Amino acid sequence: MKPEGVMGFDTPQIRKVLFVILDGVGDRPCGALGGATPLGAASLPNLNRLARQGVCGLMDPIAPGITVATHTGTALLMGLSRQRAERLARGPVEAVGIGIPLQPGDVAIRGNFSTLRSREGRLEILDRRAGRISEGADELAALLQRVDLGEGIRADLFPATQHRAVLRLSGEHLSSAISDSDPGGGGPNPLFIQPSKALRPGEREAERTAHALNRFLRIAYERLDGARLNQIRRVQGLTPANGIITRDAGKHEPLNSLVQHHQLKAAVVAGERTVIGLARLFGYEVRENPAFTALPDTDLGAKVAATGELLRGNDIVFLHIKGPDIAAHDKRPQEKKALLERIDTALVPLLDQGYVVAVTGDHATDSNTGVHCADPVPAMLFVPGRRGDTCRRFNERSCVDGGMGRITSTRFLLSTLETIGV
Repeated sequence: MKPEGVMGFDTPQIRKVLFVILDGVGDRPCGALGGATPLGAASLPNLNRLARQGVCGLMDPIAPGITVATHTGTALLMGLSRQRAERLARGPVEAVGIGIPLQPGDVAIRGNFSTLRSREGRLEILDRRAGRISEGADELAALLQRVDLGEGIRADLFPATQHRAVLRLSGEHLSSAISDSDPGGGGPNPLFIQPSKALRPGEREAERTAHALNRFLRIAYERLDGARLNQIRRVQGLTPANGIITRDAGKHEPLNSLVQHHQLKAAVVAGERTVIGLARLFGYEVRENPAFTALPDTDLGAKVAATGELLRGNDIVFLHIKGPDIAAHDKRPQEKKALLERIDTALVPLLDQGYVVAVTGDHATDSNTGVHCADPVPAMLFVPGRRGDTCRRFNERSCVDGGMGRITSTRFLLSTLETIGV
């Protein structure tokens, strides 16, 4: 008996799309893997079989040579236009992802609990992630609620995943046109916020917001440095989470997608708050579970089971897995390889069910440096009953010769939607 959703050669039926987003899947050759990438070194019998039966290519999220962040790369794959994606601020996305209410005029800013030191009156960053603090963030964030910054401006900090947090600034005449205090990596760096663009006479919102945020960063350090939890962390030999660094300020704006434009029902399975925020802003159905973490230890079996359930009532389901990106950020290519192999096995219940299967990543993350890079990522599209190309494996090197060639995220999504009659 033909599985539900299969399109036969003589009697077409409605197809469903399983869209797998492997965060940070692309990589560069790693010495620890004998010069292979984690994807190239991994044993992936199931994904490789789909690659042989489908069509492959290389995908640039926006365009060749442009490095993107998770929120930009994922938003493009989920249907946001390039023009809107290029000015998408991550702060409001994460705020929605963790359920923070935003009022008109509020500024939401992405933050990290970090390890700082004060020297000569300046704050310097020693560890951007405070050792990836995993416990106690709620206790620390509680010390930074309803912080009066003067001039009618209030700050509230909310914990997100691990070391991540979201800062909400409330008050009149605020601006998101401010610089980041998070340098994105590297050694000691001073924290100082300033307007991100020249101000015209009479327009002081950005300057006002920058001054308020600088006051908050100093207050946060003063309150967190002597906090009970940080005293315990020092005794345990752990780095204190004694400061906040910030980036990606923005105000809430609605999002539209190609998926909505074509009146398709969509759902998202994810443990990453940024992705959950995007899904909510798009109006997609969201499936959450405490076992769906944004780490390599996420419950892949539970995620796959939830995806299967959602495919019954939706046209397209995005299954997002953050772990490969985290392993690469931590410079652990062998862990990334092992996780990719686990993912390959975990996907088996969703394969051979008549679904169109699209697999790619939002961006590449270099396990050697621990940062995102502008390299294209492999992309694969399997459509039951359609011919494939000559690609034999799903990895960076093999997909160079795939029949899709080199395309953008938007083009890859459109090619996927075309398979279900859009």
